[in-house]
Amino acid sequence: MTILDSILDYNQTFVENKEYESYQTTKYPNKKLVILTCMDTRLVDLLHNAMNLKNGDAKIIRNAGAVISHPFGSIMRSILVAIYELQAEEIMIIGHHGCGMVGLEPSSILEKAEARGIDMDVIKTIEYSGIDINNFLTGFTKVEDNVSHSVDMVRNHPLLPKNTPVHGLVVSPETGKLDLIINGYDAEEMARNN
Repeated sequence: MTILDSILDYNQTFVENKEYESYQTTKYPNKKLVILTCMDTRLVDLLHNAMNLKNGDAKIIRNAGAVISHPFGSIMRSILVAIYELQAEEIMIIGHHGCGMVGLEPSSILEKAEARGIDMDVIKTIEYSGIDINNFLTGFTKVEDNVSHSVDMVRNHPLLPKNTPVHGLVVSPETGKLDLIINGYDAEEMARNN
C-alpha cells in the first residue's frame, strides 16, 4: 500500500466516524495570532502544546527555517491576509534550535538534485533568469539572527499597520521551551512614542 492509499483509507474512516467534529472552528484565529514557524516535523504538535494553542487559535504558516526571503513573497502576503482579512492582530516569528537551515550550503542541495536526475545545465538557465541560485539555496548561521531579520522585515513592511506587535522567539524542539528574542510590545510602545 502506498502512503497516499493509507492516508485516503484512514481519511475515509475519519470522516465516516465524524472525528472531524472535535476540530471544528471558524476561519478566524481565536487568539488573533498569526505564527510563522519552521516546517520541522518535531514542531507539529509540540509547538501548539508548548504555547497552549488549540485548533483554531492561530493562523500557522510553515516553511524551511521560518524564513522570509522576500518582502513581497508568499509568506509576507499570507501574514498580511491574516491581519487584514482574518482578524489576526499579532505576529510571532518562531525559529527553533537545531534547525536544518543553519549552515545549509547550496552545494549540498545541488549535488543531491543532480544525483536525482536534475541536469545541472538548468542552473545556467536559472541564473540567466536573474536568480542567484547560491543565495536562493543558502541557509543562515544563527537561528536568533534569522528570527531577528524576519521580525525586522515584517515590522518594517510598508503594508503592515505600525501598531502591530511582531514578536520573535526560538523554541527547543526537544522540550518546547520558548526563548524570547524580540518582544513586539516593546517595539509597539516605541512606535507610539515617536
